[in-house]
Parts: sequence; structure tokens; C-alpha cells
Amino acid sequence: MEFVQYLVNILSLGGIYALLALGLAIVFSIVGLINFAHGELMTIAGYLIVLSLSFGLPLPVVLLVACLGAALSAVLMDRIAFRPMRSASVTTLMITSFGVSTICKVFFQNGVSARGRAVALPEWMSGTLTFGGFQIGMVPLTSIALTALALIGLDIFLRKTTLGVAMRAASEDFIMVSLLGLRANTVIATSFAISGLLAGIAAILWISQRGSVDPLMGFTPVLKAFIAAIIGGLGSLRGAVLGGFVLGALEVGSEPFLTTGTAPYRDALVLLAVVLLLLVKPDGLLPAVRGLRS
Repeated sequence: MEFVQYLVNILSLGGIYALLALGLAIVFSIVGLINFAHGELMTIAGYLIVLSLSFGLPLPVVLLVACLGAALSAVLMDRIAFRPMRSASVTTLMITSFGVSTICKVFFQNGVSARGRAVALPEWMSGTLTFGGFQIGMVPLTSIALTALALIGLDIFLRKTTLGVAMRAASEDFIMVSLLGLRANTVIATSFAISGLLAGIAAILWISQRGSVDPLMGFTPVLKAFIAAIIGGLGSLRGAVLGGFVLGALEVGSEPFLTTGTAPYRDALVLLAVVLLLLVKPDGLLPAVRGLRS
């Protein structure tokens, strides 16, 4: 029974990391940008949830507003901050993303609130379901279901739609895609929109577990998602998913072995395990040969 509970926790936490790592990997594979402002997209989605609930909107509409708001914010980030820097070096793009992240944090802290805001979750999310003698909380179960739907939906989009195929092609040869008549800015904007949508979904799952929103909400999960993307192979779609679940497994799986004295060092021990893993597989578990691989 304990094994099942640990498995549920791994899938729940790892799913959040996988969604965020996917968002980072999609943008990196096409633009070559590691967007460290990705965490602020989560925070934007979180505050949109708080605002929507204050207006008394039904839960499905609240979640839709959060996801679409994060997607639109990601597109605006690209249009305002990253598109003018398109021909800049990777270092310049990275510094720009740090700048965008800092500006957003300052705005949240001074323009919204420096303190966390509680999110009133629906009553049904505090319940549990019983399967064969063991209980599973509705929050992790919902997290697993949403993660699975998001991953399946993204896979279908990349494989079955014209724009999705164009994104996969752009990740391999961006210049050739432009020569074939596809608008480069459209492909890039779509990659940012998808990354924002995934960040919005991850924000919903993260908030459902912690029950509050604050200006620094997205920092820790996106930092770990970046580590997950490296574990899987930066730029690899399947690698990002695998890396997310591997990192979730390391965090959850290490809990039974930690004592009271070593528990505060869990993250450090997990990072040590990641370093050892990368010493064996420096390119990641599923490295991308050229750009995004699905």
C-alpha cells in the first residue's frame, strides 16, 4: 500500500516537473533560449485564478482563464522582449530572460502583493477515492489525469497538425522552414504559447497542492524543471518528460531514507544524485540529435 502511495506521489510531482520541462524544451529547441522567466508564467496563472475566483466564475472558466492568460503572457514576452533580440547570442538571450523574470517579480511584489494569497479550492478536491483497500487523494489523482491529458494533447498537436509539424521541422532546420514559406514568427509565437499553456496547467496543479499564490511561486518548480530537462536531454521532448518523472522519483523516493537530521538536505542529496547521473550520461537520458524530438 505504501508503494502505491509513493507511486502516486511520484506521478503527481513528476508530472508538474515534466510539464514545465516540456515548456522549456520546446522554446529551447526552436529559439535556443532557456527562458528563466517561465516561472513567472506560473505566477501570472496563479494570480488569474485568484482574480477569477473573486468574481465568482465557475471553476472550469477559472482554469481556462489561467491557462489562456499564461499562454498570452508568454507570447507577449516573446513579442516585447525576445523578438527584438532574435539575432543575439545565447548569453544575451539568457540575460534578457533573467531581466524579464526580475521585472515580473518586482511588479508582483509591489504592484500586487508581497505576501502570499490563499486560494479557496473546491471541496471535492479535499476528498479521497478508495481503490482496493487504499485511498488516493483527489489532488494527486487530478494532477496525474491533467498531466496525462496535456502530454497526449501536445503529442497529437505536434504529430497531426500542420503547425505542429512545422514546429518539429523548425527545431531541426529553422532556415529551411522559413524558405518553404512558413512564417518564422508564427512558429516561434506558437512555441511560446504552448510553453505558456503548459506553465498554466502546471500552476493549477502546483496551487492545488500548496493552496496559495505568491510572487516567487514559480521559482522553485521551474528551477527543478530546468534540471529535469537537462536530465532528459535539453531540447528533447520525450527526454523532458522522462527527466521530470525521474526527478520526481528521486525526491519522493528519497523520503523514506531521510532522517530528521538529513531531511533538510534532501534537495542537495537529489542534486548530488543528478550530478552522478550526468557523469554517466552527460547528454541526458534521451538526448535530442537535432532539436526537438518527440
